[in-house]
Amino acid sequence: MTTADDAKYADLHALAKCCGVQTTYYDIHQQQVQASPHALMKVFTALGVPIERAGEARDATREYRQSNWRRLIEPVAVAWEGQPASVAIRIDPRRDGNHINCRLELEDGRHETWSCDLEPLPAQKTFVVENVPYLRKTVTVPHELPWGYHQLIVKTKTRSANSTIISAPMESYDETCMDSRRAWGVFLPLYALHSNRSWGAGDLTDLERLLEWVTGLGGNCVGTLPLMSAFLDELYEHSPYAPVSRLMWNEFYADPLRTAEYQTCAAAQTMTQGAQFKAQIEALRSSPTVDYRQQMALKRKVLAQLAASLPNNSAQRKVDFDRFVRDNPAVEDYARFRAVCEKQRTPWQDWTPRMRDGELRRGDYDDVAVREHLYAQWVTREQIGTVAKNARNRGADLYLDLPLGVHPQGYDTWRYRSVFAHGVSGGAPPDQLFKSGQDWGFAPMHPERMREDGYRYFTACVRHQLRYARWLRIDHVMSLHRMFWVPQGMDATDGVYVRHHPEEMYAVLSLESHRHGVTIIGEDLGTVPQQVRKDMGKHGVWRMYVGQFELGTDPGHSISSIKEKSIASLNTHDTPTFGGMWDGVDIDDQRLLGLLNDSDSDSERSHRQEMKEALVRWLTEMGLLGESTGVESVVRGILKCLGSSRAGLVLANLEDLWQETQPQNVPGTSHERPNWLRKARFDLETFTTRMPKVAQALRDLNDSRNHRKGQGMPVADKNLDHESEPI
Repeated sequence: MTTADDAKYADLHALAKCCGVQTTYYDIHQQQVQASPHALMKVFTALGVPIERAGEARDATREYRQSNWRRLIEPVAVAWEGQPASVAIRIDPRRDGNHINCRLELEDGRHETWSCDLEPLPAQKTFVVENVPYLRKTVTVPHELPWGYHQLIVKTKTRSANSTIISAPMESYDETCMDSRRAWGVFLPLYALHSNRSWGAGDLTDLERLLEWVTGLGGNCVGTLPLMSAFLDELYEHSPYAPVSRLMWNEFYADPLRTAEYQTCAAAQTMTQGAQFKAQIEALRSSPTVDYRQQMALKRKVLAQLAASLPNNSAQRKVDFDRFVRDNPAVEDYARFRAVCEKQRTPWQDWTPRMRDGELRRGDYDDVAVREHLYAQWVTREQIGTVAKNARNRGADLYLDLPLGVHPQGYDTWRYRSVFAHGVSGGAPPDQLFKSGQDWGFAPMHPERMREDGYRYFTACVRHQLRYARWLRIDHVMSLHRMFWVPQGMDATDGVYVRHHPEEMYAVLSLESHRHGVTIIGEDLGTVPQQVRKDMGKHGVWRMYVGQFELGTDPGHSISSIKEKSIASLNTHDTPTFGGMWDGVDIDDQRLLGLLNDSDSDSERSHRQEMKEALVRWLTEMGLLGESTGVESVVRGILKCLGSSRAGLVLANLEDLWQETQPQNVPGTSHERPNWLRKARFDLETFTTRMPKVAQALRDLNDSRNHRKGQGMPVADKNLDHESEPI
């Protein structure tokens, strides 16, 4: 490399530092990986930095710094525990003067005004912008702030700017502080939870029935995968981690027969009771996998009949629907988007410039289709609310999951395009399993544009889940700190980390969790920097303990090390089932997929055998196995141990209780494996009424969790009616 090349690379590094881009990171082997100049250039472009050649980096750095210094105040500030907020002010004394007028607009509508003389305040830093010296001084808002999102407007002699001040508790809400019992529950994807009454995949009525069964055994929780809206027609993607929107529900899980409209809609009743419809439903039920497209097509036909019948239904239902539409303009906007997708039959990136830029007009969509989507969102939200409310009345709650990304052709990237980075996708660097890294295919959030938006989109996504959950899992919690960006056209091995503003995002989570009475759980699995877990502890975000990753050759020490603020389980939806791990099915599959070679697979089998022997030996010493050392006894024994641990919540995968060996998802694959498609081997009626060993395993878990009976869990005061969710 020439001296000139060295200088260009140094200039790129200087620009990266300004933009919050990491030029290096440490891989799973603690080896330093350095970003290539080409990858850095693509990331700068995605960030909106005007640079086309490496030689322009020095000028781009200067302009970036000058632009920051020209900004009067930062777009976001945090005030912890209601204390006064400190805000950095950047001024040109000759143009701005040394006097500012401030107005604080509180979230509740009140406001405060005051003036501040800047001249006596020391300057922490100076910077020259086009021969003009700018000063940075810190101004303290002279008021204790109630929790909420407040607007601070600062005016100088010549200009003004505003900042969103997030006033939040330091730690997020903690369920265990409110009750002496230690909670437990079960996990199963809702699509896999099929019954003899659902249409081939589980629905919200099945979810409620499962909650009732679990509470009858003493449990407090049912967990499932994301229930966000999905493309299940011509534009198709059934993965729960690639939703059309993180702000809308998936009507695939609605139960049309449960709606008030079905009770009086003769057309819908005739349709569902017809021989052809029944035959199609029976075919869907008999399949071992979920046919999302066919089931959604049938459900859509019935929902369309119900939507059409609404004007002829009760006056109150019509009033309720109209109020829902009026109070939720984003839902109507979403319904128009979906109707245009159906009419255009192409992704929004291929629409006309006007529609692509967010302007939809009559004629772009079918009004009937819009109404059908509105109705579908209404009844789905209504049913989720009913399930959550009825569960709380029984002392149980939902454990929901906020996915990291959204579908690149979905509603969120269309309507809220500015808060996403384009030309890159989120992913993960190479690790022991995925030696080529991972490219997840969705647009990551743009750290600076999220701040300029006051985190409104992120807040709305969180609120959407919190209204119905008591525990919320944040997928890939490391994304609060940084995100691995993979430039389009490059391999995941060329990805680059881009930093976020974690304090501000933790403030949103802490504030919203307290407002809704929800415990936040961060998915912190894999290679996670120490600082991430340190900040999780600081802000009361629970960690995850997954037995398959932790047990090793000293299970006693592993289980005794479980933190109180954590959720403990044997596995996750992204790992093998316990039975599959025990039999080495995952090793065979990884070898078949080319993810492990012969040497690696032999080494993994050897390590796995050591872990199994250590676990059996320890459980035997603890008196938890009896005469049997089979996988069924091992699962029950470990669940008892987890139950007696300090974990705030223990989640048992139902499929582990009948020794399922096939996983729900194999990360790093798509068409190669039936990801997000496989139904549970047994239907709801079978495992709840005809498999006593399943219920007994959960009773044992309940006994290990709780020693006092008859205690009810406190319920946060939540309004589950159709309230507005503005963004």
